[in-house]
Parts: sequence; C-alpha cells; structure tokens
Amino acid sequence: MLTAYKIYTKLLSAYGPPEWWSDDPFTVIFQAVLVQNTAWENVVMTTEAMGGIPSPGAILAMAEEELQSLIRPCGFFRAKARTIRSLAAWWDGIRGDESSLSTEELRKQLLSIKGVGEETADVILVYALHRPSFIIDAYTRRMFSRFGFQFRSDPEIRSFLDEGLEADAGLYGSYHWLVLEHCKAVCRKKPRCAECGLRTICPSRVQ
Repeated sequence: MLTAYKIYTKLLSAYGPPEWWSDDPFTVIFQAVLVQNTAWENVVMTTEAMGGIPSPGAILAMAEEELQSLIRPCGFFRAKARTIRSLAAWWDGIRGDESSLSTEELRKQLLSIKGVGEETADVILVYALHRPSFIIDAYTRRMFSRFGFQFRSDPEIRSFLDEGLEADAGLYGSYHWLVLEHCKAVCRKKPRCAECGLRTICPSRVQ
C-alpha cells in the first residue's frame, strides 16, 4: 500500500534532505508573496537586487510606490505590494506573541488578509511559524494524481497527509519542498518517467 510516509521516504532517497527556506520568518513571509504566479528565480533575483529583505518597519515606512518599484520583476507588483504591507503590519503586531496563538487562529488571521490564499497561508505557517499545516498546490495535486490517488478535493489530500504523517512542521516543510523538486525535475506536465527515481511505485509511468 502506498502511504504518505512511504512516498516521503522515496522522495527523500531520490533528492536528499532539502534546506529550510530561511531562519528569518519575515523573509519567508515576504518571499511567499513574491513567488505567487512567478518563477522562484525571479524572487531570488529581486531579493538580491534589493540587497536583502527590508524589515516590517522599513516596509511600512516606505511609500507604496517605492515598494512596487522594488518588486516589479515578480509581476502583479501593485497587488503584491499591498499584500506585503498588510502582512508587515500583521507580523509587526503579533511578533513575540505568535506562540500563544493556535495554528487555526493564525491561519484564520492570514486568510483574512487580501492577497493571502490557502497556499500562501500554509507556506507562512510551515516555513515562517513552524506550524504543521501541509501546503497543497498544483504540484502536490499532480503528483498524487499520478500515483493513482483519486482525491476529490484539497481537504481529502490534507486528511490523507495528516493521518499518515507525524504533525511536525519540519517534516511537512521538507515533504513539500521535495514535492517541488520532484515535479520540477521529472514529474512535469509532460513527465520524464525514464529519469524518475520513483517510477517503480508510480502506476502512471510511461514505459
């Protein structure tokens, strides 16, 4: 039987342990917005051009037009600037007290911010706040579909993962990063099955 944990061990064997996103929570928050609907390479290029991530206070102090100009290479810069400023205010307000809030409350607060959807909220929860809230995105859906699972909704995927894994943010973050690696490397829209280290457990593999 193909379990959530078995898939994880196969991914880990194929790609090795991934590095954590960043030790700085606001770096994750900032980049989680930038990466929406763009390539990660654009996020790296933009961050390097900025000379690093401004602090929440610096974000709130600068004119919105300045922030828009800084993040323009990542696209949707007006909407992203508004979201980043809202998240900067949110983080500035709860920083230091976030450990007293439940994962459910933090997720609710994040989803109340315009421009933060479920995927971005879970990215922030896992990588910035170290809470176990699995990130479900297009890559996750694609991989599990090819493994033969017929999930009808994201909550069904979440239940499968939550029931099959220890509720640990480190594990969830590592798992999601490995899914990204796998889907970018071989499990693409047009899969490269001959190069896939998980082909022996994949019923959709092309011979």
